[in-house]
Amino acid sequence: MELRQLSYVVAVAETGSFTRAAQRCFVVQSALSEQIARLESELGVRLFERTSRRVQITPAGEGFLGPAREALAAAERARSEAVARSSEIRGSLVIGSIAPLTAVNLPDLLAGYREKHPAVRVTLRSSLVRDQLQQVRERTCDIAFVDIGTGELPRGFAGRVLKNDDLVAIVPHGHRLAGSKVVTPAQLAEEDMVDMPLRSGIRGHNDAAFAAAGVTRTVAFEADTMAMLEQLVARGLGLGVVFAAVAARMSTVDSIPTAGIASRTVQAVSLASGISPAARAFLELLDEHR
Repeated sequence: MELRQLSYVVAVAETGSFTRAAQRCFVVQSALSEQIARLESELGVRLFERTSRRVQITPAGEGFLGPAREALAAAERARSEAVARSSEIRGSLVIGSIAPLTAVNLPDLLAGYREKHPAVRVTLRSSLVRDQLQQVRERTCDIAFVDIGTGELPRGFAGRVLKNDDLVAIVPHGHRLAGSKVVTPAQLAEEDMVDMPLRSGIRGHNDAAFAAAGVTRTVAFEADTMAMLEQLVARGLGLGVVFAAVAARMSTVDSIPTAGIASRTVQAVSLASGISPAARAFLELLDEHR
């Protein structure tokens, strides 16, 4: 079993195609297919079911995939540690983030990081909190900036609290609640609402806040970005609850302080142990800027 075979299996599983996997791994498809076939022969199991129309990972392949990713991540850490001890830090750094991120100036942070560690290749991703935590757990993401409470971190994760941000209601210009000193969950629930998808941190936080207030609300629309959420509210399709720092950047809606909705914590999270030198260096720089 070779590391390149593990990387080929992961690439096929993630792209769902031998052709796209070969392109991602910079090899010809026949060579990639041959190596996976050799690995399957060595293991005595089929990792993928191949048809003329699609590639489907088998249960055996699903079981193989997690340890394969861990082995590749361990090999990358070993290489990075060896290089870091002998010279400059090299390798890759994958950072995930909620969007928009207002708790830290990420472009400035990355500029400082690039100045100190120019040999590190940095990749940025934006996705929902639950997806980011899973990626960190699978070691396909090193650090994630997420809105999650300190008591909500899964076992094996470490977090650095960056900010506790208040949440405010957003309503269309001219709305009956516009100009109010404060609004409650009960007042907001009198109308349809717009929120982020269920897997997002802020959606879970908002759902819990309304439930704690004993209020049932109707989320009529789900938006996958804050920009879309603002547009839906501005068109009168529902009311929203967002970070105060985010609402301050929204020009097409009015914001109102809320009562009965707790502030939300934004953290930089990573695995508690076994992180790469590149990730460790980034967290050290982040600590300097906190």
